[in-house]
Amino acid sequence: MAPPPPCWSPLRVVPLLAASSVGVLAALVAARALLRQLPRPTPDTSRGMLALQQRLALNPERRRQAALLRASALGDQPARLQTLLAGQGWGHGTLAAVVLKQQALASTALGQPQRAQHLWKLLLRRHGNDPASADGLYALGGQQAPLRLTLLQRWPAHPAALAAASELGGTAGALHLARWGARWPGAATRIRAGCTATSITPQQRQQLAQGLAELGASQDALSCLAGTTPQPATSLLLAQAELHGSEAEQATARRRLLSLIQSQPQAPQATGAVRLLAAEDGPAVGSALSQLPPRWKRSAPVQAHRARQAPGIQATLAVLQRWPEDPASWELQWHKARQSALAGRWRDALAVLQAGGPQLSDALPAALQARRAFWQGLSHWQLGQTATARSLWQQGLQAWPGGYYGWRAAARLGLVDGSSLPTGSPQTQRTTLGWTQLESGSAAVDLLWRLGLPLEAWEHWRSMRRGQAPTGSRALQAEGRLREAIGDGWAGLGQQELASLRLPRRQCRLQQLIEHSRYRPRQLPALAPAAQAERVPLPLLLGVAMQESRFQSSVRSVVGAIGLLQLMPETAAELHGSPLNSAQLGDTRRNARLGGRYLRQLQQRWAGNPVLTVASYNAGPNAVAGWLTPTLQAVPELWVEAIPYPETRHYVKTVLGNSWSFAAPRPPACP
Repeated sequence: MAPPPPCWSPLRVVPLLAASSVGVLAALVAARALLRQLPRPTPDTSRGMLALQQRLALNPERRRQAALLRASALGDQPARLQTLLAGQGWGHGTLAAVVLKQQALASTALGQPQRAQHLWKLLLRRHGNDPASADGLYALGGQQAPLRLTLLQRWPAHPAALAAASELGGTAGALHLARWGARWPGAATRIRAGCTATSITPQQRQQLAQGLAELGASQDALSCLAGTTPQPATSLLLAQAELHGSEAEQATARRRLLSLIQSQPQAPQATGAVRLLAAEDGPAVGSALSQLPPRWKRSAPVQAHRARQAPGIQATLAVLQRWPEDPASWELQWHKARQSALAGRWRDALAVLQAGGPQLSDALPAALQARRAFWQGLSHWQLGQTATARSLWQQGLQAWPGGYYGWRAAARLGLVDGSSLPTGSPQTQRTTLGWTQLESGSAAVDLLWRLGLPLEAWEHWRSMRRGQAPTGSRALQAEGRLREAIGDGWAGLGQQELASLRLPRRQCRLQQLIEHSRYRPRQLPALAPAAQAERVPLPLLLGVAMQESRFQSSVRSVVGAIGLLQLMPETAAELHGSPLNSAQLGDTRRNARLGGRYLRQLQQRWAGNPVLTVASYNAGPNAVAGWLTPTLQAVPELWVEAIPYPETRHYVKTVLGNSWSFAAPRPPACP
């Protein structure tokens, strides 16, 4: 017979309930204490932790940030987004405006036009001075034309304004695009159409022509001017475009620059015109420079040009002494040092590289300083001063461990085999190259970036800068990363590269940030299998893809090369065994596989020599075969500098530097 069930009296239940409640309360207190100590949520924060913070964080702002991060990971799930962001549009800050924008877009996607309209109006009423309101003006302006005009006036550089200008068309739309967004998709067509209007003023023609010149369409810009004399700003943009054209166009550019300097010597654009003209080579340039006004004849760019043409190094040393902080001096220094080294005049090379003193050293960007330090070391080495050379390479490797000169310094110090390609496993970097701060200089932009909202961060950035192009390294890296995050990888990676080239010395933290972003492996689903199947180093494929296409599969070159690895159709057909159409060759995986196959063939031809392999990918193996000299084995860095094609010379150094940096994370160790 079973025993009777226990008898539960109230006197026994109450203590148990009290103990249980105290335990739950203690757990909640402990959880909230723990949440207070947790770092701010970022895109690397786990989903579970974000959900916990959204529910339990004491700070309502922390709860909203967690909700936005969870929403940003949803993709195309508007219903779920609405649920996550419900009740988060409180307050008057940027995040409140972004929440209302996200909710309005979700309502539109769910077929709730009345709710969407209510949210857009609420956004405009409460946050009319926030860039997110531009989307409200655009959405409501579809039925209320005055709102579109308000959008163009209040937020002219915002993507919503550029979209509105594109839809507006006519002269007004063309002028807006030429001024604020000439590179907006379809803008070129509308700007050209604006030039055909009979009612536009001469000043408007200048503005339209400037937009076309910015796009490199110099002939269209000249047609748009319709015989009107270009203003200094227009002339400078036209010359910049023409310098990238045919020989005839380049000659026209030189004449245009000379005319600008002579007719408008006090104009702000005259300085840029002098620099462009003095950077060119040839007898015609020297003749043009001799015709400049006296003040410009005595300027650093013109004196650097003359020193570059002069025999010996004395004129160069004088320029470096007088203008150590001028970019024209930096280019002169490298030109003369390289020229001396190629001629075997190592003492001259060292004298030029050491000229300029501390002022030049402090002014020289980090990338150029890395080159200068390496060649100082090589000059000492060639002069038998091996201890000094090794010391310089060790210092350089600590300050600039990545890139081509990091690789060559490591090879010279015996840390790696310099006769083989850099190797490594970039796949493993996924755990170490996660999310990083943007550090744009704008608290609002950095906050949106941290919350996984790159589009909103980009819109704020564009509006804040009013379309002004970035120049400094910090702004370049920020805009480059923003562009890449919203899908404009070509321009984005280009700006990050420029940020690296312009990086000032002693900016170690910023250098780390740029290196971290630039050498994050991309297109691994296509490149990693190709590297394994074709038995080529993955860092090499990454380095080539970065230089050839900036990892953009849609790239088509002017000579007909296609895709990620920029293969010519004839080469691809030979590698594949049969012809491929453009769509087939543009397929990312097929392009990566064929590019890897070509690199393997080149490696086999040159017994694995990395310099010859990469040079052949750019110039062709037959051309490279004609350049072989004993210098390749004795001083490989000097052999690279003797490559007769400037494009190939630059290509070899860039690709091998990319490969070295992709093989493993190599940021500098900041003090």
